[in-house]
Amino acid sequence: MIDPQHPDQQPQTIRHLLLVTDPLGQRVVPLDTATYSIGRDPGNFIVLHSRTVSRQHAILLRVTSPDSEQYIFRVIDGTFQGKRSTNGIFVNGRRCVAHDLNHGDFLEFSDEAKADYYAIGSLSDRDFTRLCSAPDPARLLQDPSGIYSTAAVNTRGAVPNSEAALAHLASFPELIPNPIIELDVTGRITYLNPAAHVQFPGLRRMGIQHPLIAGLPLLVQTLEHPTLARSVQVGDSSYDQFIHYMAENDLIRVFSSDVTDRKRMEVELQRRDLMLQAVATASSALLAEMDFETAIHQALSVLGRAAGADRVVIYENHPHPHTGELSMSLRFEWNREPDTALSSHKQAKNQSYAQYGLQFWSEELSRGKAVRGVGATLTISEQAWLAHNQARSVLMVPIWQGSRCWGHVDFHDCHQPNPWSVHEESVLIAMAASLSGSLLRRQAEEVLHYRATHDLLTGLPNRVLFDQQLADALKATQKEKGGLGVLFLDLDNFKDINDSLGHTFGDLLLKAVAQRLQEVSSPDHIIARWGGDEFTILLPNIQQETEAVTLAQHFLQSFNFRFELAQTELYISASIGVTFHCPSLGRLSLDGETLIREADTALYQAKAQGRNNYQVYRPTMSVKTPELLALEQQLRHALDNDEFVVMYQPQVDVCTGALVGMEALVRWQHPVRGQISPGVFVPIAEESGLIVAMGEWVLRQSCQQNQRWQSMGLLPLRVGVNLSPKQFRQPRLVENIAKILAETGLEPQYLELEVTESTVIEDIEFTQLLMRDLNRLGIRLSIDDFGTGHSSLSRLQFLPLDTIKIDQAFVRDLSRHAKTSHIIAAIVALGRSLGLHLIAEGVETQEQLEFLRSIDCDSAQGFLFHRPLSAEQFTLLLREEGRRLQRNPSPSP
Repeated sequence: MIDPQHPDQQPQTIRHLLLVTDPLGQRVVPLDTATYSIGRDPGNFIVLHSRTVSRQHAILLRVTSPDSEQYIFRVIDGTFQGKRSTNGIFVNGRRCVAHDLNHGDFLEFSDEAKADYYAIGSLSDRDFTRLCSAPDPARLLQDPSGIYSTAAVNTRGAVPNSEAALAHLASFPELIPNPIIELDVTGRITYLNPAAHVQFPGLRRMGIQHPLIAGLPLLVQTLEHPTLARSVQVGDSSYDQFIHYMAENDLIRVFSSDVTDRKRMEVELQRRDLMLQAVATASSALLAEMDFETAIHQALSVLGRAAGADRVVIYENHPHPHTGELSMSLRFEWNREPDTALSSHKQAKNQSYAQYGLQFWSEELSRGKAVRGVGATLTISEQAWLAHNQARSVLMVPIWQGSRCWGHVDFHDCHQPNPWSVHEESVLIAMAASLSGSLLRRQAEEVLHYRATHDLLTGLPNRVLFDQQLADALKATQKEKGGLGVLFLDLDNFKDINDSLGHTFGDLLLKAVAQRLQEVSSPDHIIARWGGDEFTILLPNIQQETEAVTLAQHFLQSFNFRFELAQTELYISASIGVTFHCPSLGRLSLDGETLIREADTALYQAKAQGRNNYQVYRPTMSVKTPELLALEQQLRHALDNDEFVVMYQPQVDVCTGALVGMEALVRWQHPVRGQISPGVFVPIAEESGLIVAMGEWVLRQSCQQNQRWQSMGLLPLRVGVNLSPKQFRQPRLVENIAKILAETGLEPQYLELEVTESTVIEDIEFTQLLMRDLNRLGIRLSIDDFGTGHSSLSRLQFLPLDTIKIDQAFVRDLSRHAKTSHIIAAIVALGRSLGLHLIAEGVETQEQLEFLRSIDCDSAQGFLFHRPLSAEQFTLLLREEGRRLQRNPSPSP
């Protein structure tokens, strides 16, 4: 300080510091800048490590001492915006709003956080540094004989400890980077700090008309308290204001803080969260909605509305049908304004990237990058494409399928050049990922649906699809009063060709026959491979039986020409059964099954007439041959005569070879004809209704035998038992199964009921209810022959299934058709995603087994491991398995 008695004396340097004490200990904070924020938030200049302190507790401001050239420090409770701390500030035991500090003042922010203020003179830089780094600075500061002497600073102008203390904040305006404005109650500006001058150069000229302070004099007259916080908008900028009305001198002081960036960020984050929520909703729709196109449109609508886009579109990449150039075609779109739809434009299809000058977009998308286009940033060609699509800007994100860019999903803004934010891009990327997964699932469904409804060898519809098409054609005859015909065609002596020339040659012949039938048929004819060497032909929209006869003759004549296969010339004939149906001619309405049976009966008559001819169905024809009638009669007595026997085919772990289960298979041991194939007697049993009693007998025998093995101490395994369609729909099925389990003593978890895919989907609501009841018993449930029906994969997730059994036709075709491996892999991936156990049927070669291992299929059964075994043979197998487990109790893959 300058001594008043010696005015020429040079002022001494005063060192200001705080000795802070909190739960982390003591530390010295040198005070050498103009402003300090104090609180527990890590962003403060002085951080107090205590939760009893507010996040922004106080401010230290450097101000000039009224009576000297030295400066002092003023402590203020809270923030510039007037928000006070929770616990307040106590200086030397007294609560303060603001206080000019003197050497030795003791500040309390809470019970855990305190500070001592020191102003020290005549101290060298080295001694000051030593003090700041001392392990016990309090001892040095409190030593009266030390070198850390106290400087006397005049603080007669200290701020009083009252609310009015805030009125003196204007004494340090040059230190505040935010605008500070003072005006009287008439609206006259009495003071602007430098920041206000710089940021609002027209403020003094506009006065109370300026939006920053407009209406303030009227506003403060309505205040119940002297302080107010509000937000104002000045042009594109947002400001938070703290307003303090000082009634004692009729002044209004305004502290303004620019929060434009923060507000913009808050809006952007809210918009991003809204869009992310929309992506989650859209992704759920893609998973839950069974109809793919409905799901896509729902997803695009939700996303487009959340993003504020005028249009959301999906384009698929493909070769141009004429030039082969990479092109894109519109597949799906959502429009905020329906009259801007692109799908009505002919140019929405087959748009060549090269022709439209969009090669750069194509290259960027293929590299996995997003493409954004706005006005002048685009090439002339790209601008033309946007204008053609009535858009001002576009954001594109690629959709991937594996390593291939399938296409892209786009946002279009049709009204203004939107630059598109990184949040919009990231949300669109997330949507593209969901679309990619949905497209993969749809592709897998289409492959499986095709496999379920078509014959892979010939490419013709199979009997499942033919039945559907026949049912649709029958409905059409009711509406249009027309007729239809059904032809049942069978190749003559095909078995002899197969036996003499081999199955490979037989397959070639079947493909050639299918091709020839298609070549000589009309576009509205539907040709299907019924099975083996049998073909069915649907003739819609015919009015007379003679038309069906003429077409049958036409098809027979096509066989007069030789077949050239594998350097072999071959002639073959066929026989055809014909039936005609026309409700308008007075014949009662029939179902498709009846028409097929009639055509089959007529075919049998054609065969009986010496082959290579056709016969038209007449009611006088016997539907069943004498041989079949006799077999049905004998089948009725087989159950009573104990002629049925249950065989058990083992199921093994594909990695370890361990025994994991078995399937019960019924065989008919005829006393005269020997063992009869299930393929012969099961259809007869189904048609006659005997299948229900037979199925219940097999179920009881299987449970009884499994419990007997467990009572012998043998390895406990689950046994799979097939339920026929009629048995599955028996009214008391659940009750009967529960009764069998109770009577045999078998625990439910060791029984697995197998139902074919076609049976499950015939009435999905009935299936859901029945399976839930069976599941409550603790019984395992399995889809048998999966892939032979035509169910939507998404339906499986609503059924309480445990196992999927992959149909043996898939496994058998592994060596014949390359696509089959992809289908099996898709089924396994689907099953795993649904948490199901996977069993492959009909495994016969090591190559098939290795493939199943490579795709993580769980189990398998087939001749490679074991043929169906009698109960006695299976007992020996169980004992051998038990001994193996004793030798190696933890087999590893």
